[in-house]
Amino acid sequence: MEPSEATGNDAPMPPDWVTQSMRSGIVIPAHPLALDAEGNFDRRSQRALTRYYHAAGAGGLAVGVHTTQFQIREPQLDLLRPVLELAAGTARELDTAGGRQTVLIAGICGPTDQAIGEARLARDLGYHIGLLSLAALPDASDDQLIRHCQAVAEQIPIFGFYLQPAVGGRVLSVDFWRRLAGIKNLIGIKISPFDRYKTLDVVRAVAEARRGNDVTLYTGNDDAIVLDLLTDYEIRINDYVKRIQIVGGLLGHWACWTQKAVELLQTCKSARGSDQMQRGLLTLATQVTDCNAALFDAANGFAGCIAGIQEVLYRQGLLSSPRCLDPKEKLSPGQRDEIDRVCDAYPHLIDDEFVSRNLKTWLR
Repeated sequence: MEPSEATGNDAPMPPDWVTQSMRSGIVIPAHPLALDAEGNFDRRSQRALTRYYHAAGAGGLAVGVHTTQFQIREPQLDLLRPVLELAAGTARELDTAGGRQTVLIAGICGPTDQAIGEARLARDLGYHIGLLSLAALPDASDDQLIRHCQAVAEQIPIFGFYLQPAVGGRVLSVDFWRRLAGIKNLIGIKISPFDRYKTLDVVRAVAEARRGNDVTLYTGNDDAIVLDLLTDYEIRINDYVKRIQIVGGLLGHWACWTQKAVELLQTCKSARGSDQMQRGLLTLATQVTDCNAALFDAANGFAGCIAGIQEVLYRQGLLSSPRCLDPKEKLSPGQRDEIDRVCDAYPHLIDDEFVSRNLKTWLR
């Protein structure tokens, strides 16, 4: 990293408790968007979702991200501020009542001017970190991407984001990730290329960066959640071996069945702490991936990845309608049957009973 690539000493930093919480490893659901049957923003259901995640034990919320539907930014909808504002306000109310602290992460999208504006909005609404999507810069060079990230980092602490190309992301180089890790207020990176080679690119880059130990890694690989959380990565740098772990998850998959996600993360943490691998965890890993295949519509190139989450939350009663902003975004043929199959096959991964017990309270 060249010294000129780091943001200045006045770069905004999150509160210490945010950094500590992120480094400890927490469950961060990617917050969906609640719509009624007519396609209008359903504030009651939206608040119910936030209450659900809080009650389930999630340590953070990611709002305005892919699962929230990027179209909320379209001028004719103008939903970005209302959605960010409602989630943050609800989380703060719950934190005050429960004596907790929730990490708030806002999705940041678009070309540099738009991204800066979104970062300022998120900061002003009390968000602690901006999850920075680079999908709007498909042809930018590494130099251009780093300048873009620096500009946003001057407004809010940032989280890097490797979004898989199948849903709008782009391929990013090892050198880009190495240089990104040099930005002072980069808090961490969400690794979600759905590709083991590209996942290793990020891990290697962070290990090689001067401040790599300060960069927290989270899985966004919904197809390999358990394996990511169990793996110790060993990267040799000259004569030194650096060990790196992916400590938590920021996932669309964890937008539903969240209580079980919290249990899953604790199981993985305990396994890492005991330094013993139980064969049953590898079986569990395949079960979680099978659930994700149905939920995210892997059979159809992830066309129904948001619709699948909406469907589960609708079945549980957390959403009044499963519809998305784009009427073309719906379950693929056969996806409903696949969701039925995994729910029947893996009841230990489904939190229907927990939701049923508390639904009236969350919908109040």
